[in-house]
Amino acid sequence: MSNSGSNRKAVPEAKEALDKFKMEVADELGVPLTDGYNGNLTSYQNGSVGGYMVKKMIENQEKQMANK
Repeated sequence: MSNSGSNRKAVPEAKEALDKFKMEVADELGVPLTDGYNGNLTSYQNGSVGGYMVKKMIENQEKQMANK
């Protein structure tokens, strides 16, 4: 599996929803994320947003699987 372009979305149509989700998570965590440049944030701050997004997505999927 090639690692080039690993930041591409599997479903490009979901980009807007993922961006909204990212901003909601950043707000929950108190990370001052903006739509533009975020180079002023630490790696820890940026990583916490991504990590928490994954955690919430897994929780939602587990709930869906349990309800089937």
